[in-house]
Amino acid sequence: MTIRLQFLGAAGCVTGACFLLTSAQARVLVDCGMFQGPKTLKALNYEPFPFQADVLDAVLLTHAHIDHSGMIPKLFNSGYRGPVFATPETARLCSVLLPDAGAIQEMEVEALNKRRRRVGEDALAPIFTVEDAHASLAILRPTPLNEWRDVAPGVRARFWHAGHILGSASIEVEIGEADDAAPVRLVFSGDVGPGGRDLTEDPQGPADVDHVIVESTYGGADRPIISPDQRRERLRKAVLAAHAAGGPLLIPAFAVERTQELIVDLLDLMERTLAPPGPIFLDSPLAIKASDVFLRHGGPAHDNPYSVLRESGSLQFTENANESRHLETVRGWHVIIAASGMCDAGRVRHHLKRLLWRPEATVLLVGYQPIGTLGRLLLDGRKVVSIQGDEVRVRAHVDFLDIYSGHADGAGLAKWVEARKPIHGRVFLTHGEPDNLKALGKRLTAAGFAREAIEIPALDATYELRRGLAKPEHSAPRLPAASTSRLDWHNARAEFLAALNRSLAAAETDAAREALLAQLKDVLRGPD
Repeated sequence: MTIRLQFLGAAGCVTGACFLLTSAQARVLVDCGMFQGPKTLKALNYEPFPFQADVLDAVLLTHAHIDHSGMIPKLFNSGYRGPVFATPETARLCSVLLPDAGAIQEMEVEALNKRRRRVGEDALAPIFTVEDAHASLAILRPTPLNEWRDVAPGVRARFWHAGHILGSASIEVEIGEADDAAPVRLVFSGDVGPGGRDLTEDPQGPADVDHVIVESTYGGADRPIISPDQRRERLRKAVLAAHAAGGPLLIPAFAVERTQELIVDLLDLMERTLAPPGPIFLDSPLAIKASDVFLRHGGPAHDNPYSVLRESGSLQFTENANESRHLETVRGWHVIIAASGMCDAGRVRHHLKRLLWRPEATVLLVGYQPIGTLGRLLLDGRKVVSIQGDEVRVRAHVDFLDIYSGHADGAGLAKWVEARKPIHGRVFLTHGEPDNLKALGKRLTAAGFAREAIEIPALDATYELRRGLAKPEHSAPRLPAASTSRLDWHNARAEFLAALNRSLAAAETDAAREALLAQLKDVLRGPD
């Protein structure tokens, strides 16, 4: 029997996780995530799936983050009515995240269509709506950890703690051969947590497998191991610096896990007067709903570290748009936490537009920023950025704390892979930018893995799998490999227009400005 594995997302890039397993008996999808980052990459979200959705037998979901789960509503709209197996906590979080993603789609497409109509272009439809997202929740199937579950003909799966966010899992998959030989065993890492944290389980997984598919987000990074006290001390220093600058402090944070961990630590520091007390505004309906999931399911009632996630004098929830806009009138020291963590969607963009140009403001980035996102541009030191079509000069202090990452560093990922030994076939490196993919590959070869045992698949790459063997097949990628991991022409255009505006403003006379524009017109006109 031929088993094929196709890498339809998170290959050569960090987002859009989607892996298709095909046998003679079944078609199983592992994750169905949304692409994020450069517009060229995000455009794939609007295209038809590179497979027939209504013939899939099952979907296995590693966790609820949108780059892993965000296309489930579109899959449902495309005719899929089979089960989506996920841990109970992942299912609960998806019931919050997917409708929120639909609301963002509706809002952003409405704003985009206003601009398109002004220039005579056709309107676009959202990838899916809030109603679509709610409808798709009916196919979620909560599945306990550490229990084998028959998910499709000849295929069974088991979930293991991944230690990334609440409910996150690595997934062990067995696919039986038609001749009753031993099954092919695979492990999909999902996103692997760093381990050793006080608020999250350590990552786990099986040993003695044929093939491993592992994320590489921080494959080239080495982070010192820090204790909870050291983590809070580093946060304290960042808060003190923001307070000294005159505030406010804006934290773009992922609505699930990062936000909740940050609030737990901020409240602890403020209550012990180790950081300047002040109101913390959680300005994200999604994060507020997700916090309720953590409050209810983040641990036993008598020992739930998230039990402080209740609205109070210190922690204030801004649920609706009017309450969010009212934050513009708040004076004095305060903290605003708003999604998205990559600064590419949600209410955080509104706050960035009004705060980035203010030198007394501080923006604290606390999560991974993929290439092409606004967060990455800020992290890389851009002095002028474009937000919803408006040019904004960056005068605020931009700080970065890597201590709240839900991802293992390179050493942690290598350790996780080594714990899966013996690995009889291939280790496929996914979910990473090229430098991190290569760096993790070097770590694994240094740890004794043969070079030929390590594969870095490109987007849409297909492999024929057998026990201990993986053979690449010819495939036609939807995008050139370079397009999945670099800034695209949209970013270059925004940078060029910002540079043009600066040059026009710096010119001493109108004649000089007219001359510059004439030169550009000649270039655009080209040779006669």
